[in-house]
Amino acid sequence: MIPRYSRPEMADLWKPETRLRIWLEIETLATEAQARLGVVPEAAARAVRARGAFDIARIDEVEREVRHDVIAFLTSVAEHVGPEARYIHLGMTSSDVLDTCLAVQLSRAADILLRDLDDLLAALKRRAYEHKHTPCIGRSHGVHAEPTTFGLKLALAYAEFARQRTRLSAARADIATCKISGAVGTFAHVDPRVEAAVAAGLGLAPEPISTQIIPRDRHAMFFATLAVIASSIERLATEIRHLQRSEVGEAEEPFAPGQKGSSAMPHKRNPVLSENLCGLARVVRATVVPALEDVALWHERDISHSSVERMIAPDATVTLDFALSRLTGLIERLVVYPEAMRRNLEASGGLMHSQRVLIALTEAGMSREHAYRIVQRHAMAAGRGEKPFLRLLAGDPEVSAVLAPERLELLFDLAPHLRHVETIFARVFGPGGPISR
Repeated sequence: MIPRYSRPEMADLWKPETRLRIWLEIETLATEAQARLGVVPEAAARAVRARGAFDIARIDEVEREVRHDVIAFLTSVAEHVGPEARYIHLGMTSSDVLDTCLAVQLSRAADILLRDLDDLLAALKRRAYEHKHTPCIGRSHGVHAEPTTFGLKLALAYAEFARQRTRLSAARADIATCKISGAVGTFAHVDPRVEAAVAAGLGLAPEPISTQIIPRDRHAMFFATLAVIASSIERLATEIRHLQRSEVGEAEEPFAPGQKGSSAMPHKRNPVLSENLCGLARVVRATVVPALEDVALWHERDISHSSVERMIAPDATVTLDFALSRLTGLIERLVVYPEAMRRNLEASGGLMHSQRVLIALTEAGMSREHAYRIVQRHAMAAGRGEKPFLRLLAGDPEVSAVLAPERLELLFDLAPHLRHVETIFARVFGPGGPISR
């Protein structure tokens, strides 16, 4: 997590002061719940709520001696609260605080990321409708295939990120659990109603069953979901990179006034934002294996997961937040060149219509195998530059025997390829059109 790839709201979520404020709220809510149950005096709960505070420098000082961050925190809080502090943390263990806090942070991080996805979806939808009928060549294996539209490319990305939003919403619900159940999760020294009260106060759900910690399969799924989102970012960024290649030139990242693409070559306009997004996606995906390995802890808990999560939680969420925001800006300002798309469509001399010719020949009574050989032979010759594809087909007596010249020429019309664009858009966006998401 470095400032270059951080946005303030997400970065603030992982600052020490934020974490400690959440710890204090957990302890305060727990003490208040204990007071309502008659376990601790009401005056103690009021004192914790009124005077509960901490000093980060003091916590660091104590931690250097005791080598335990929660104990150091409780020491600092006690110095602010006074004698009533003896009722804080009653029956609890450190992981009650640590795991519940992490659940709060990851839930809030997910909320930020969900807003990011909403912004991206809105941008994709607007640009998809803008280019709904902008024809371009589709490619498979990087080679010209059949026509599509640039709007369909963006609609595909919209549908993909809509699925990602659903996945993240589910992951957020799964991670938002509270654990106040004591040293091995048995509630031996704290009433389960305390956990329920803390959960309600923090907007979490009580963890149905825990050990000393919340089970780490929840966290593994959360980080895996972030990684899948990152992979979708890279897929779309890679598409933009390919479209910006000099040989393609169909779309291009915005190039700001005064921007320079190369220290050596003044002509360069490079897809640096998309390349950056591909790199950031790799960083987010790199958090998945450590998160998966955190699932298998010893017995009721060991501490091997702790150092991992202190690093990957801020790194993954901050990086993904930045990447989603950058991708949204890129899509909003993406420069599209319909004339280049048209030029590339026509570059192969009609080869993109080969399947239509194949189908027409079989419908006219020719076997598929024989029709395929004829169409392929002429396609290869056209690809070598011998003659245009249509002229080669028209000059073949086997073709002209079953397809009249005007019928053959109609097979080279672009419109039939794109006749179901409206249907696809309705499937992706529903009947609402470009205004509603």
